[in-house]
Amino acid sequence: MTEETPGFEEQPDVPSDAAKSADEAAQADGSAEQAGPSAPAGDELQTVGLQAQLDQVRMALNERTADLQRLQAEYQNYRRRVERDRVTVKEIAAANLLSELLPVLDDIGRAREHGELVGGFKSVAEALETVVAKLGLQQFGKEGEPFDPLVHEALMHSYAPDVTETTCVSILQPGYRIGERTIRPARVAVAEPQPGAQSKSGGEGEQAADASDEESGGPDEG
Repeated sequence: MTEETPGFEEQPDVPSDAAKSADEAAQADGSAEQAGPSAPAGDELQTVGLQAQLDQVRMALNERTADLQRLQAEYQNYRRRVERDRVTVKEIAAANLLSELLPVLDDIGRAREHGELVGGFKSVAEALETVVAKLGLQQFGKEGEPFDPLVHEALMHSYAPDVTETTCVSILQPGYRIGERTIRPARVAVAEPQPGAQSKSGGEGEQAADASDEESGGPDEG
């Protein structure tokens, strides 16, 4: 019989290649455990970076859109200014031309008033009046209208008991305008209310009221 030494157990022999494989597997498991938690962190950083880039692109797009809208508004304002200036230049050119024809139009008006606008002269005069009307020339100034110093020029002045304000009682020369631009004011004779007429009419009204009260026995006593 073989005697065994007390306190010692025999262990089976393990090949060296198997031990080496076991160590490598353990190291691989440890590497896998370390790499596992870091993968989600990398994806999150990449997402944050992409979101930052997207925010920058959106900000740049908003800035370019605002620039485009500002340029469009400036262009619309420029077009309106050009159109307004074009109309103004056209009115000034027409006013300069038509102002030279006003004496001719005055002669035509006087000839018409005296009954001398007949024959070929009448045809020519009417043709000229049609042309200037197409260019925008308008005549103004009528008897009985209130005097307006912006469009009337008073050449004669008088008083009249039948007017309540300064009134054009005679048109000596008609006025002309193009649009809102006055080429020549209407030259008129004006009449103002008679001095003291209003106070006199007011006194007569009070006397009539007093006479009515006397006929009715005086004013009612409350």
